[in-house]
Amino acid sequence: MPAAGGCNPAAKEPPPRQMAARQTRRTAANHRPPAIRSRHEMRNEYTHAMATKLWDKGFEPDKMIEEYTVGDDRELDMRLAKYDVEGSLAHIAMLEKIGLLTSAELEELTAGLKEIAAEIEAGRFAIEPDTEDVHSQVELMLTRRLGDAGKKIHSGRSRNDQVLVDLKLFLRDELRQTADAVKTLFDRLQGLSEQYKEVLMPGYTHLQIAMPSSFGLWFGAYAETLVDDMRLVAAAWHIANQNPLGSAAGYGSSFPLDRTMTTRLMGFETLHYNVVAAQMSRGKSERTAANAIAAVAATIGRLAMDICLFMSQNFGFVSLPDNLTTGSSIMPHKKNPDVFEIMRGRCNRLQSVPNEIALLTANLPVGYHRDMQLLKDILFPATTEIKRTLSMCDFMLAHLKVNAGILDDPKYDYLFTVEDVNRLVLEGVPFREAYKQVGMAVQRGQYRPTREVRHTHEGSIGNLCTSEIRRKMERVMAEFE
Repeated sequence: MPAAGGCNPAAKEPPPRQMAARQTRRTAANHRPPAIRSRHEMRNEYTHAMATKLWDKGFEPDKMIEEYTVGDDRELDMRLAKYDVEGSLAHIAMLEKIGLLTSAELEELTAGLKEIAAEIEAGRFAIEPDTEDVHSQVELMLTRRLGDAGKKIHSGRSRNDQVLVDLKLFLRDELRQTADAVKTLFDRLQGLSEQYKEVLMPGYTHLQIAMPSSFGLWFGAYAETLVDDMRLVAAAWHIANQNPLGSAAGYGSSFPLDRTMTTRLMGFETLHYNVVAAQMSRGKSERTAANAIAAVAATIGRLAMDICLFMSQNFGFVSLPDNLTTGSSIMPHKKNPDVFEIMRGRCNRLQSVPNEIALLTANLPVGYHRDMQLLKDILFPATTEIKRTLSMCDFMLAHLKVNAGILDDPKYDYLFTVEDVNRLVLEGVPFREAYKQVGMAVQRGQYRPTREVRHTHEGSIGNLCTSEIRRKMERVMAEFE
């Protein structure tokens, strides 16, 4: 019967020479040079590797320091995870081309990164509590699974250009998605403009009754304004669509990196050629994207304000179905346009984002600074918010009801004074005299409008130029292809 612990005191001891041979084999296995150690042994060594800093030099920072400097970065970095893998796939392909990886290592690393990409897509990827960021997590997972090959992927790059690549790829996608959402809303507005082009409404200056307008003009105005906003989105997209990989910490690398190859593999339009300029784009790319988002938000916020105003009983131009309004806890009659009020508030907040980024990055000298990490805190929520707001605006407009009989009310008679001045001018009366005649009739309370509107020039009530405006938008959208 064996003793506890698996020892059998009755077993015969092996001869001394055999014991020495066994010990020699164990020692040889432990001290075998890395070049001839088996792949199984290397993987077994790294399987339970603990998370370490990419900059580890044998000491750990104070826990309080780490918590303060990392902040919410792990959570925010989850939005960059798939882009980090995409950048790494391009980088290792280039490393193999220049001889820093073997073809076997490239094959192994590519499979490993694609496995991680699948985990990200399936929602099974997480950044561990002791890991600083997404870059560290991906490298850690590769090292655990592949051994020393995983440690080679950082050759020729720094976290500075690695996060820049992630951010550029992220912004490129987010801005394209924003552009698509803007285009959807643009199409909605153009459709409404054509649908209601014959329905007149009051036009205002100084919030005083001014001249006749139409719902065709009103909806169409916001559609064309979105074209200008889209130009800013396209400009931000072009700025983001430049490859910074290879700039390393901001001063390049002594490795013979093929930056043109990684530009092609990641589908960038061009390179950020100057490595210092590439690093200087951190902050500038975010600020440009924020300005584009703010421009769209300004347009949507203004539309939301119009609808809140026009829904009030004092205007009564438009209405919403009951199920798209909210009520009051004390006033039984209330049907409030809360969606558009919240939309107005969210759009105002989005317009503050460029200023916050400007204040964060103001007066920073050349080179990377840790302040830049906080840009994610500011910009990432804005990229989500603008898309949500655009989608909600499109949904609400699909249910907006237009009052077709607004100008039947006599209080809008004065809208037609300019029409009658112009009618007299066309009959041969000098403009200043025609103006005086109509003005005196108003003053004496004798003005009676003809209620005729004859506008034919481009962009007027009778000639909305909807097709021309659509072509403008199509030309801008073509820039994203």
